[in-house]
Amino acid sequence: MKVILLADVKTLGKKDDLVDVNDGYARNFLFKKKLAMEANKENMNENKLKKGAEEERARRELAEARELGKEMDGKKFTLKMKTGEGGKLYGAVTAMDIASSLAESGYKVDKKNITIKNPIKACGTYEVGVKLHTKVNISVVIEVEAIHG
Repeated sequence: MKVILLADVKTLGKKDDLVDVNDGYARNFLFKKKLAMEANKENMNENKLKKGAEEERARRELAEARELGKEMDGKKFTLKMKTGEGGKLYGAVTAMDIASSLAESGYKVDKKNITIKNPIKACGTYEVGVKLHTKVNISVVIEVEAIHG
């Protein structure tokens, strides 16, 4: 029996693969665990449409990330932090601080996608990496300014 895999199955193949299996294995295991569906015309067409929609969504996300990357790359963002003597910060600037600074400027970036090469513990200008998509990495400039208080 030919089936379309709905999820990765270790011994058979990857999601959306068309594989040939024993009838009993398909009915008693793959269908019951919702790991596969029968490869009839209707299901094949539905799977093809779903795959096309996923590819279109992925293409659109990549285009949006590239557009945002062009807009943000090299841009300067200012971060105001409390400091002690000599411009030293109380603690270090975190990815969350940078993400909130970007959000204030209208750029929503997850803190997990921000890479700080060296800890930022003093006022000054620093370059920080931002991952907008698996294929789009940019760097922005963070200027840390002192707030006295």
